Order: sequence, then structure tokens, then C-alpha cells
Amino acid sequence: MPNITDLFAQRATLRRSVSLLASFRYEQSAPERFYGTVAHDTVHLVTDLWQQATGAGLQDRTVLDVGGGPGYFASAFASAGARYIGVEPDPREMHSAPAGTSGIHDPRTAYLRASGMALPFADDAVDICLSSNVAEHVPEPWRLGEEMLRVTRPGGLAILSYTVWLGPFGGHEMGLTHYFGGARAARWYTRKHGHPPKNNYGSSLFPVSVRDGLAWAHGTGTLVAAFPRYHPKWAWWITRVPAAREVLVSNLVLVLRPH
Repeated sequence: MPNITDLFAQRATLRRSVSLLASFRYEQSAPERFYGTVAHDTVHLVTDLWQQATGAGLQDRTVLDVGGGPGYFASAFASAGARYIGVEPDPREMHSAPAGTSGIHDPRTAYLRASGMALPFADDAVDICLSSNVAEHVPEPWRLGEEMLRVTRPGGLAILSYTVWLGPFGGHEMGLTHYFGGARAARWYTRKHGHPPKNNYGSSLFPVSVRDGLAWAHGTGTLVAAFPRYHPKWAWWITRVPAAREVLVSNLVLVLRPH
């Protein structure tokens, strides 16, 4: 039987990894450039997984993006033919993108203010539920995952991708100082910049591990794939190595298929 990641694995080259990692330096200075790159890569990821799982494209499929932020993903998914619904709890985040760079007002998409911890949707409501780099920002990440599974129809896909705390990007804008402890890193950042980090440890940034994510996902009985999002295919084996994976996997993707 084909693996659900077979199509995407062909795209997971070293060249792609280098290109994505290079874009990270623009996250703060030119977010539209950074998030635009990640948005298109995410559409390719979701399209490939869906194609492998169902034999069809995203045309007319409903994609619920939990923690959609200011809408950088919206137009990218709409252009792929999907019915895109973005969910974002913070109105400041929702409207933070420069004018003309966000898809939040794209007529092909829908947006609502709501929490991923209590999604305002019926059971089995969407074909694909996606959450990209959100689980590390909520105090109960697996409650978020359970909500994603609840609203995804049987045969659909729930795709939960998150930044691993002990990985190189776990501290977000605090850089590698998070290895000295989250609270200490936040204090150092505040002292240096004169204001606290946007992703502040203990309030909007929490430690999430590969181990805990895999344990939760296996416990649901719906896990069909787990791999490091930004690594080339030949390095995916790292996910299977305890301890090492916590520092070498920067972002873990959990692909779940509800029964």
C-alpha cells in the first residue's frame, strides 16, 4: 500500500529545505515574504497528502486553518481551488499584515474569530483541518489536536504541524537563548530590546516536544504519518530517534486520518 507521504517525499529535497530555512531571516523584517513562501509550501504539502490519500486535488474541498493569523495562507489555498476557512482568536494578529499582502479579505475565503481550543464547528464538518505553528502557542496543545480531529470528517485529514521547543527555532525571535530556559531567554530579550518578545514564554509560547506529540497522536489511533517538516526526505529517520529528535527536528508534522 502506498505511504501517504510518498508524493510529498519527492518534493522534500535538500534544495527545498535550504530555501525554506533561508526565508526564516525575513520573519520579522519582511513577514509577507517569509509567510508567502511558507504558505505556498504548505499548500503543496496539503495537496500532496490529500492527493495520495484520496486520488483527488483540493478543488472544492473545505480546508479549516486553525490559527490562520493575518491570512497569508488564505489566497494560496483559494488559488488551489479549496474552500478556505481561517480561524484566529486574536483580532490584532488577524489584521497585522500590511495592506495588500494578506488574503483575509479575499472573496474566495472566509475568516472568523474563534479559539482553536473550542472550534465553533459541528463534528465531521470539514475535509481537511490544518494547524501550522500554533500548538506551541497554546497551553493545551493536545486539546487543540482533539478539536481538530473532532471537526474533521471520517476519511479526511487533520494535519498538525508545530515548532519543537528544544529544536533550533523553539525560542522563536529569542533565538538560541531558549536553551538557557524560557523565562531567562524572555528576560534577556526584554533587556536587550526594551520590550518583551511577541512570543513570550509561559503566556504565548510553551514547550512542546516530539515525544509528547507522538504519544498523543498514537493514542488517538488515527496517526498515519509523522515527519520533520523542513528536513529533506533522507533525514526523516531522525523522527524515530529518541532524545536526538528533540534537538534535530525543528518542526514536527503529524498527519491524522479520522475513522
